Amino acid sequence: MQSGGEADAAAIETGGDRARNFFTKPAVVCIGAIICCILWGSAFPCVKIGYTLFSVDTEHVPSIILFAGLRFTLAGMLVIAFGCVQKKKFLLPKAANWWRVLLVCCFQAVAQYIFFYIGLANVSGVKGSVLNGLGVFFTILIACFVFRTEKFNLVKLTGCILGFGGVILINLGGDFSFDFTLLGEGFVILSGLSAAVAAGLVKIFSKYEDTTALCGWQFFIGGLVLIAVGAGLGGRVMPTGAGAYFMLLYLALISSVAFTLQGYIVKYNPISKFAVYKSTNPLFGAVFSAIILGESEQLLSYYTIIAIILVCLGIFIINKFGEKHKKI
Repeated sequence: MQSGGEADAAAIETGGDRARNFFTKPAVVCIGAIICCILWGSAFPCVKIGYTLFSVDTEHVPSIILFAGLRFTLAGMLVIAFGCVQKKKFLLPKAANWWRVLLVCCFQAVAQYIFFYIGLANVSGVKGSVLNGLGVFFTILIACFVFRTEKFNLVKLTGCILGFGGVILINLGGDFSFDFTLLGEGFVILSGLSAAVAAGLVKIFSKYEDTTALCGWQFFIGGLVLIAVGAGLGGRVMPTGAGAYFMLLYLALISSVAFTLQGYIVKYNPISKFAVYKSTNPLFGAVFSAIILGESEQLLSYYTIIAIILVCLGIFIINKFGEKHKKI
C-alpha cells in the first residue's frame, strides 16, 4: 500500500506523462505555436492602440513602463487564476524555486518588455515586428552557446546570416539610408534578446517547477515592479473609456496565453522545434500592423517584403535542416 507522499509523487508523474504525450503531438505543437505567433503578431498594433486609449505620452518613458506594468500584472493574475482552477488549490511555486521565478521575471516581464514598449513607441508596427523576429535567432544561438541544449552547425549559421540580412534591409528603408536609433530599433532588438534568454530559462527551470506557476508568478511580480518603477518616476495613464479596459484585457491575454502555451511546448520539445513555427511571427506582426494601423504602404514596399522573406527563410532553414547536417 502506498503512503500519502508516494501516492502524490505517482499522481504527479502520471500527470506529467499525460502532458508530455499531449504536447509532443506534431499537430498540438503546430497549432499551439501558430496560436502563439498570431497573438504575438497582434500585440504590435494593439500596444500602439493601447497607448492612445490610455492617453500614454510615448515620449515619457515612465508612463510607458506604467502601462506595461498594468498589462503584465493582470496577465499574471489570469495565469495564476487558471492554475488555481486547474490544480484545485492556490498556486504557489515551491519555496526552493522562488529564485528561478525571479530570474525569469528579470528577463521576461521586466527587461524584455521595458525594451519592447519603449522600442515600439519609436518605430512603426511593421518594422518592429520584423526586427522582433531576431528573437528566434537569439533563441537558437543562446540555446547552442549559453545553455548548450542544442548543437550549432553550418546550416544554422547560414540561417542566422539570412535573418540578420533581413533586419539590415528593413533598416535601410526605401531610400537606403540606415535608420537606427537605440531607443527605437535598438530596444526592439534587445527585447528579442531578453525573450530568448527567458525561453531558455523556462526550458531548464520547468524541470523543477510547475510551468503555470513559473509563468504566472514571474508576470505578476514583474508587473508590480514595472508599476512601482513607472509610477515612482511620475508615469501617468488615463483610460479614455470602456474600450481601453477591453484592450488592456486583450493585451494581458496575449501574454498569459501565449507565454504559458510556449512554456509547455518548449518544456516537452526541443526549442528549435517550436522556433520553426515562429518564422510566421514577423509576418503576422507586419500584416496586423498594416491592417490595423494603416501601414500597408510600408508593408507592401519591396524592401519590407524581401526583409520578411529573408527573416522567415532564415528561421525555417535553421529549424528544418539544422539538425540534419554535420555539427561544427
